[in-house]
Amino acid sequence: MGKLISEVEILKLLKEVYDPEIPLDIVNLGLVRRIIIDDGKIEIVLTLTTPNCPLEDLITRSIINKLSKRLDGMTEVSIRFDFSKPWNTKMISEEGKEKLRSLGWKV
Repeated sequence: MGKLISEVEILKLLKEVYDPEIPLDIVNLGLVRRIIIDDGKIEIVLTLTTPNCPLEDLITRSIINKLSKRLDGMTEVSIRFDFSKPWNTKMISEEGKEKLRSLGWKV
């Protein structure tokens, strides 16, 4: 089994993964739905700003690379997408909205 990591630590790492089209991390953007840690395996449940997003593979690779570096590849990391509730700007955190507003975005 790999190194133990908490949900808080995972969220901190995921705040370093940015959506390539919006200058905001995937946590504050509201893309992270759930983090499941079970028996040495980590599953990240995500949504995207749009289904069939052409950047899905890039975001997935970025997440796996970020977590694998911290875990030295010793823990299995998987990504699952959930589009049951479409993403919208209301899912952006207040911190995220403030960052976007400071960049001139209207949210």
